[in-house]
Amino acid sequence: MQTSYNGLSLPMGGEPIQYADGKFTVPDHPVIPFIEGDGTGRDIWRASQRVFDAAVEKAYGGKRSVKWFEVFAGEKAFRQFKTWLPDDTVNAARDLRVSIKGPLTTPVGGGIRSLNVALRQILDLYSCVRPVKYYSGVPSPVKNPEKLDVVIFRENTEDVYAGIEFREGTAEAEKLIKFLNDDMLKGGKKKVRTDSGIGIKPISITGTKRLVRRAIEHALEYNRKTVTLVHKGNIQKFTEGAFREWGYELATEEFRDKVVTERESWILGNVEANPSITVEENAALIEPGLEFGSEDFRKELYAEVKHVLDTIGKSHGNGQWKKKLLINDRIADSIFQQVIIRPDEYAILACPNLNGDYISDACAAQVGGLGIAPGANIGDGYAVFEATHGTAPKYADKDVINPGSVMLSGVMMFEFIGWKEAAKLIESSMEKTIQQKYVTYDFERQMQGATKVKTSEFATRMIENM
Repeated sequence: MQTSYNGLSLPMGGEPIQYADGKFTVPDHPVIPFIEGDGTGRDIWRASQRVFDAAVEKAYGGKRSVKWFEVFAGEKAFRQFKTWLPDDTVNAARDLRVSIKGPLTTPVGGGIRSLNVALRQILDLYSCVRPVKYYSGVPSPVKNPEKLDVVIFRENTEDVYAGIEFREGTAEAEKLIKFLNDDMLKGGKKKVRTDSGIGIKPISITGTKRLVRRAIEHALEYNRKTVTLVHKGNIQKFTEGAFREWGYELATEEFRDKVVTERESWILGNVEANPSITVEENAALIEPGLEFGSEDFRKELYAEVKHVLDTIGKSHGNGQWKKKLLINDRIADSIFQQVIIRPDEYAILACPNLNGDYISDACAAQVGGLGIAPGANIGDGYAVFEATHGTAPKYADKDVINPGSVMLSGVMMFEFIGWKEAAKLIESSMEKTIQQKYVTYDFERQMQGATKVKTSEFATRMIENM
């Protein structure tokens, strides 16, 4: 490991977080790299760091501390090093394992498409984790925001974000369209218009299963009741439909004794309601209109019912399935309605990349918006915690922006490294400060009788409320 990065020496008295055999070992004084971020990132990082340090001091009385180490990306990196993402910044994130960052600008004019995406892909941070829950006092556009309490696990490396695109009119697009039309689609009615831009959407077994595995492990660790696979498999059968199938496959192969699928629960529940029910009658209940299907379809369904009863009838039957983690799935467009009208029926959402992007912002809108939406990008041995909102450059250095997103990302980080007492102090003091209606302008304009305060003043009140 290097002793300096980007020309800066590691802080004295700190030790790196270690990772071996799938587990992190966290010293009492870990060195944690931070990227303050572009635009308003400077304001919100200063406020957040004060709160983090106060919480750690309050929780552990000096026995623990974070040795913060600044690394560079975005505009600050470009000004100093003439590159948007220095190699040493990536090296520090890799060597020191756990880091945190503010919002970053996406460079204009080529090069890296997105610094956030680049970091995820370089470190293989395949799981984007976005907890969304309501804090009392936060203004919300829905009647019962407290019913929404979900954690979104978004696959982070594939889908349309893999960046495989060809501009309309280029030789590459023309070549690919010709190949598709003349070879892959030859003889069929389907054709790609020759004036199209082309994008490729890869979704793999590897990417799907490791994401779903992490979602299930989280649900079991925190005693959540469901994991929902969110997909558009009714249309995209071999990418998002495969995500659904591979997700179920992973769940039943690796966590068989701890999970039950939704269809399995129906089959087992039908037997409990009527112990004398036949396989054929059971199949008809879980698949309405079965009588109109083909003979092969009916035989396939009968075999499914029999297989469930033979393999897990004893271990999961007689109501035991009700104590298991339920694995179900929902069509992507349907889940947008579900999280509004029936939010309390969902706990963990496991999504391909694009679906996860959409649904995490839609959920955040119900509980205060991106201003207080935390996020993490986690891989095997590495984690980067981050603000989920943009840089808002017109508000930079004005000390007015809500620092909640970075602060709550810090909560996630402290929970991740096992410092749960510090995490709880930050979270509870934020909620108390908001309940006191002592808030930044984004909340003040939505709350009657609120006091508008600066970013730094919000942090000071949070520290006092600890």
